[in-house]
Amino acid sequence: MNETRTLLTETCNRLFSDLVTADTLRAAEAGEWPADLWAALEENGLTRPLVLEDQGGVGLNWQDTFAILYAAGYHAAPVPLAETIVASWLLAQAGIVVPEGVISLVPDERALKLTDGDSTRRVSGEVDNVPWGATAKHLLAVAVGGNINNKHFFLMDRDSVSVEPNVNIGRDPRETIRVFAATPVAVSKVPDAILYDPIRVFAALARSVQMAGAIAAVLDLCVQYAGDRVQFGRPLAKFQAIQHQLAILATEAAAAQTAAQFACRAVDVRNVQSLAVHEIAPAKIRTGEAAGKAAAIGHQVHGAIGFTDEHRLHYLTRRLWAWRSEFGAETYWAELLGSIVTVRGADELWQLITSMPDDDLGRPHENH
Repeated sequence: MNETRTLLTETCNRLFSDLVTADTLRAAEAGEWPADLWAALEENGLTRPLVLEDQGGVGLNWQDTFAILYAAGYHAAPVPLAETIVASWLLAQAGIVVPEGVISLVPDERALKLTDGDSTRRVSGEVDNVPWGATAKHLLAVAVGGNINNKHFFLMDRDSVSVEPNVNIGRDPRETIRVFAATPVAVSKVPDAILYDPIRVFAALARSVQMAGAIAAVLDLCVQYAGDRVQFGRPLAKFQAIQHQLAILATEAAAAQTAAQFACRAVDVRNVQSLAVHEIAPAKIRTGEAAGKAAAIGHQVHGAIGFTDEHRLHYLTRRLWAWRSEFGAETYWAELLGSIVTVRGADELWQLITSMPDDDLGRPHENH
């Protein structure tokens, strides 16, 4: 770990430990915006780490940003940090000025339709499960026009959409938004070489890192509880069945962290137009699988206490269950990988499996 990542890790852990308390989590799930937490994140430059300094950001890469998202997942931070980080980076990549405040992501490029008006483009449609759609000052979406290659980034003002409140199983806001002939704040063509939904791809990467962090937190809680809790005259950690479950959980935590780190590295070293989808898809699959096992083992080890309002475990596991399905569950990404392999053919399968990100061999064919 280099000096920058060490500093980021220390800063984030200290900030989240101080500001993401049990009271913060309960208040956020009751609908109260954690203003102090968000202000601290902005003050420390943690909401725009991937944006270049001359564009108002910090100028870090995805491997550096891993530390921020991992800590946010570890502490179950109830703010749209991942969404704002991804949105600000995509906006900067598209040449759009990054606005201040919370920026959320519209998760489905197929939901919004692009139309050409007399003097400007407009967008219409309805989308479910928009993270913090009511809180965000702006929303970033990809809208599709008459053909699949006619895709544009749309930055919309929150006031241009209507919002229907809802929450996910983690009790984080996931609203339904409706847009009717809205005029965007800014528009930028998605390059034709980007063959996949860029919002879904990079948001899936961010969710993978968050899940890796939350799984590590579940592991730490289980290890601590198993060492402290005495049953039949000895700590739970002395029972072979518990030891076996903790070993499985430690393996899953390590696998999730490695998969997410590898995907972040791939984005940094590959041509960004390839989207590094060959590493991001396995990361979302592997962290999703690990999330399911971690949640199950976490509650098996803790028993009923893990579901009580006072205990931290369920704040993590409920978000793991939610994040696992957001921006594509394991099935979605497995099917996408299968289609890539099918298009490439058997002769390229081994090269696809064994190539490293710096080989830049994972770029999809133009006709996929």
